[in-house]
Amino acid sequence: MLTHQESKETEFNLLLIIRLLRWDKPAGRLILMIPALWAVFLAGRATPPVPLVCVIILVSLASSAAGCVINDLWDRDIDPQVERTRQRPLASRSLSIKVGIFVAFISLGCTEILALYLKPLSFWLLVAAVPVIVLYPLAKRMFPVPQLVLALAWGFGVLISWSAVREQLEFSTWLLWGATVFWTLGFDTVYAMSDREDDRRIGVNSSALFFGEYTAVAVGIFFAGTVLLLGWLGVLMQLQLSFWITLFLATLGWIWQCVRLHDPQLAHPVYNQIFDENVWIGFLLLSGMTGAFLKF
Repeated sequence: MLTHQESKETEFNLLLIIRLLRWDKPAGRLILMIPALWAVFLAGRATPPVPLVCVIILVSLASSAAGCVINDLWDRDIDPQVERTRQRPLASRSLSIKVGIFVAFISLGCTEILALYLKPLSFWLLVAAVPVIVLYPLAKRMFPVPQLVLALAWGFGVLISWSAVREQLEFSTWLLWGATVFWTLGFDTVYAMSDREDDRRIGVNSSALFFGEYTAVAVGIFFAGTVLLLGWLGVLMQLQLSFWITLFLATLGWIWQCVRLHDPQLAHPVYNQIFDENVWIGFLLLSGMTGAFLKF
């Protein structure tokens, strides 16, 4: 049996691993899952197989966890220099690199095992997504807009989920993929705005630094692109009233976010608040998509 001290240490390590996987911050996990759910419900015309939906959710959680751990392994010497990230387990040296690598392999392994349930095209799309997930952290050092690489990684969720239902990629798939890429560029650029001072000092790239004083305008363009592509998708798929209502409400939400971003005195916590708001906007749109095939 474990002694009291050993039990406390085990509990402490489990809590650290939960923090490493970012399961203590569900917003980031949910916002990755949302485009995959958009795709599976649209491709399945609101009635996809329940087991498939469960697998998509689990794959999203596992791949997101792997991405977080891999990111922290790459950034373990950078994160201590950033206020927002310095207490992460690998940055603070609360967990060892060996533990991080082990957890990353377990997460990737779970992702690939779950993917065996999917159709062959979906499985190979997931395999293709792994290098993007693994190499994304390098983009911050080598590419001026690393958020674009993250957006492309997010977009794989649409391709994987859609092909899991239809066994092919269609024009509608690419419209939803494009909307997801634009949306991700928008909310992740907002997220990066809170780290501008630290990123500039350290010398890593971000879209918030790349666009400079025009960052709020760029975010507005990204959200506008999301609306246009989702609207095009709605027309092409002949989606019903609920979709258009939620798209209208989402558009109002994005406009209000962009208005706030133009405030030069905006407090740092608001950037994270806007990020969290996009989780709710994503689920709002999902509710509209699930009702979009009902005819009254």
